[in-house]
Amino acid sequence: MNDSTSIARPVFRVVALQCAIAVGFALLAWNLGGVQKAWSAAYGGAIAVIGSLVYAIFVAGGANDAKKAFRAHVRGEVTKIFITVVLFALALTLFQSASWLWLILGFAATTCAYWLALLAI
Repeated sequence: MNDSTSIARPVFRVVALQCAIAVGFALLAWNLGGVQKAWSAAYGGAIAVIGSLVYAIFVAGGANDAKKAFRAHVRGEVTKIFITVVLFALALTLFQSASWLWLILGFAATTCAYWLALLAI
């Protein structure tokens, strides 16, 4: 097993777990508040998952050089933040009927799941 495979597998497992949490939270929102709140929670969760997936793609290469690995992490994090901001801006303009509380809760729950998954992996 090479270095990039050993790094990529747990990184993408975290993203998969985060995706499962986002879907579960959207189903919970649907059960508690209906379809509109479920779609809002799903969009919020999707924002977090997409950002994490982009970050994972950047760091999955598994550079052996510390400087290269650090640069990959910085580039991945900056890109993740940029994409998150863009997706929230799109939500503001294109999804005006959203339940903003559920959108933020979906994002927050999925982001918290990301940090908890990092502890478990």
